[in-house]
Amino acid sequence: MRAAVLEAPNRPLQIEDLAEPSPGPGEVLVATTACGVCHTDLHVMKGEVIFPTPAVLGHEVSGVVAAVGNGVETVRVGDRVVASFIMPCGWCRHCVRGAEDLCETFFSFNRLRGTLYDGQTRLRRADGSTVAMYSMGGLAERCVVPATDVFRVPDALTLRDVTTLGCSMLTAYGAVHNVAALRPGDDVAVVAVGGVGSALVQMAVAYGAARVIAVDVSREKLKAAEALGATHTVDASAVDPVDAVRAATEGRGVAVAFEALGSAATFAAACGMADDGGAVVVIGIAPAGVTGAVDLSRLPRRKLRILGSYGGRPRADMPALLRLVERGVLRPQALVTRHFDLADADAAYQALARGEIVGRALVDVGPG
Repeated sequence: MRAAVLEAPNRPLQIEDLAEPSPGPGEVLVATTACGVCHTDLHVMKGEVIFPTPAVLGHEVSGVVAAVGNGVETVRVGDRVVASFIMPCGWCRHCVRGAEDLCETFFSFNRLRGTLYDGQTRLRRADGSTVAMYSMGGLAERCVVPATDVFRVPDALTLRDVTTLGCSMLTAYGAVHNVAALRPGDDVAVVAVGGVGSALVQMAVAYGAARVIAVDVSREKLKAAEALGATHTVDASAVDPVDAVRAATEGRGVAVAFEALGSAATFAAACGMADDGGAVVVIGIAPAGVTGAVDLSRLPRRKLRILGSYGGRPRADMPALLRLVERGVLRPQALVTRHFDLADADAAYQALARGEIVGRALVDVGPG
């Protein structure tokens, strides 16, 4: 099968022919339809996040079940499925209490070692040497996913259209529903409206936010955020974003400020935008070692809450997302503005690095 392989950090993705992978017990082989282009992959490519190489990246995937391992009864060959970037093991101390976004097995085996949960990768070169998997390694014609992390797509939905549920929409849902517990009528700010930030705008609108204020330095991205339902936009390259958000809320600030980039500057701005008793929900993944400052006296005196949010809880959240899409409440396809072939996967990430991707780009791998 063809796959886009990262040989080492700061090297371009190269298309290689890898051996056809096989699913182990409790696993599913998926023929990939599409894979989202996410900034987290870019962190690995740039060496900002340590991960084993050579590796196949790509963690926002839709496709068709091509084979199932022993013991899998939840899906069958031919089922159209979507998978989340967090692949819950189902048995660690966090998974058993429903906190799959903290799955210890996922972090210790996949994020640290690039393997599945028997300690082995499913990807090999023709000479037998191993290739690490970032999540399921979706930038390939086939990928192996734990059965706990594949979800059947309703017949009424186009498979490619729901690809972004696996990371950007799941992350937005986890932040809005699970962490912020957003209430109808709340005012929110979304700081950085890239792929995840755009999903946050759409999710906040769906949850009944009164004001949804999009903040970015790109006028093109702000215009796209308006099309997704943002009531206000703030060009942070032209005005002080904290002052602008406070002006839009009669000086109060917002109930929830979502930080979706992962930088000290955007974290500080989000903290400045939050109302008394409000929350700053940090979603953006910063390069290792980046720190943020906050006025400690404000935390107790103004009851400011700083909360981290990482993805979602796949087995509870992905079915809920699919139902919301089926009902037309969410439109994940509206996030997608560009498509690339697998052969052009590296060009897709270089465009992302240059800030040229509005919303989300997809790498189209197979039919669907």
